[in-house]
Amino acid sequence: MNDKDRSAQFHSWRPHPWHGLAPGPNPPLEVRAYIEITPFDLVKYEVDKESGYTIVDRPQRTSAAPPVLYGFIPQTYCDERVRKLTPGAKRADGDPLDICVISERQIERGDILLNSRVIGGIQMIDGGEADDKIIAVLRNDYIWSEAHDIKDLPDVLIQRLQHYFSTYKMGANMTSGVEITATYGRDHAARVVTAAIEDYTDVFGPSQRAWEQLEERMLLDNVEAQGKG
Repeated sequence: MNDKDRSAQFHSWRPHPWHGLAPGPNPPLEVRAYIEITPFDLVKYEVDKESGYTIVDRPQRTSAAPPVLYGFIPQTYCDERVRKLTPGAKRADGDPLDICVISERQIERGDILLNSRVIGGIQMIDGGEADDKIIAVLRNDYIWSEAHDIKDLPDVLIQRLQHYFSTYKMGANMTSGVEITATYGRDHAARVVTAAIEDYTDVFGPSQRAWEQLEERMLLDNVEAQGKG
């Protein structure tokens, strides 16, 4: 790739982490993850949907910390297709698809992007809403690169993930309204990721891309006007 080809991929502004980045190099099994929370965080951070900046959602009430990196897959959305894959859910949660990424080396900061390989997921219903948690491993990880399906992970790691998501929304009455209904392997995880990408396209795709193209044209017009001036 020459410098001219590289410049075609350059943005003079930061793309929105949810809308401005592709889901990954080869979805649904090779996906990009935007990391919001690390295993060291006792505060729940999340991307502000309007601005794209990372904001504080809430301090965690319990002492549980996420056992792995936690974020979402860009240009995904949990709507009707995702709901249909979760028996008992009344609707989907209307958020990007969550992803947990396992890394042998400590990654101590959020607000980063990484490439990962999907190996399974946790099926969860939160207040009647489908709220799947995709499980993936960091691409080219020296320890976890041999894991290709959820069955390749230690049982205790799955238990820790289940415990965290069972308690991370716990209120003062020590209830959370979260029900973990199943864990699943790579094949079903691929269906969930595909459904979330298709849900995103239905809800945001054409209009979002049209807005991006308008911004690009406005930027180009501004550059050309400055050149003529």
